[in-house]
Amino acid sequence: MDPIDQAHQSREWLIESCRRMLLIRHFEETLIGLQNQGHFAGHYHVYIGQEATGVPALSCLAPDDHIFTTHRNHGHLLARGAEPGRMYAEILGRRDGYNKGKGGTFHIAASHLGFHHTSGIVGGIIPLAAGAAYAAKARKTGQIAVCLIGDGALEEGAAPESFNIASLWKLPVLYLCENNGKYGAGRALGAAQSFSMAAYPLTDLPKVYKIPAQQVDGTDALAVYRVVSEVVGKIRQGQGPQFIETHTVRWPGSESNWPVVPVVTSVDLAWDASAAPEKFRDWYRASDPVLAFIRKIVEAGAATRAQLAEIDAQAVDLIDRAAKFALASPFPEPQEALTDVFA
Repeated sequence: MDPIDQAHQSREWLIESCRRMLLIRHFEETLIGLQNQGHFAGHYHVYIGQEATGVPALSCLAPDDHIFTTHRNHGHLLARGAEPGRMYAEILGRRDGYNKGKGGTFHIAASHLGFHHTSGIVGGIIPLAAGAAYAAKARKTGQIAVCLIGDGALEEGAAPESFNIASLWKLPVLYLCENNGKYGAGRALGAAQSFSMAAYPLTDLPKVYKIPAQQVDGTDALAVYRVVSEVVGKIRQGQGPQFIETHTVRWPGSESNWPVVPVVTSVDLAWDASAAPEKFRDWYRASDPVLAFIRKIVEAGAATRAQLAEIDAQAVDLIDRAAKFALASPFPEPQEALTDVFA
């Protein structure tokens, strides 16, 4: 049976997921261009190569669930429906940003989408997610908390401390670890290993605290959806915290100190990667989750290449207009520096 049939996904879900993945990809590619043109300064991280984890995983959540994410947050916000123009404005420090330009790339918050806090502090959101889960359980709201972390966050002391409390109190929290460790193109589940963790596989860590943990190929959107939807159901049934490690293949454009764009993604690239520089072609052919998802949709007959190319063109247009919106947005007035400050 075709994998799409096994996932019981509607054509609408497949097309919408593809649209969001392409939107994320073009958002990040354009963001790299904005930085290269000097429109914002400082370090930043992009979500390219991890779209097949964030998009299907967040589609499993309820509108009022709590979400906490990290410095690699752009894809998570867009997967949840954030406006790319307001996100660009925030990253560029403009007044029309989600946080009036004060949060920047690392700290975009959008509570109406469930994102109460994003943090550039590695591991900093792990106890916050546990706290939100405790509040949801105490108030009996039926909400769950989702903690989106990278493999490096498990090195922090906040991780085992939070795992212990979450397990003892059976808190409704999902720890979703996106392992984008550096390993060869074309290798997926079971191949990733963190360079700085003595414990491996990473799922051994939560299991010590009796938190069920499993791995999934993070480049396979349908596999991610199946695992996350099942686990979210268990959490809502009161079975306590759960841990998922998704394995992705690090995007080669992130190998330098500053992200670079080897080639602008297009639907045609799914079948012919010759437009990419030779050293990047293997990644686009074998490891790019967006292109793999595009091929799967076409092969299953859920959409044609021409239909997906139109969706891609619409995403490009939306991102272009979003960037222009942000560039036209004014910088905040100097007196705004002290508004919305607690102390």
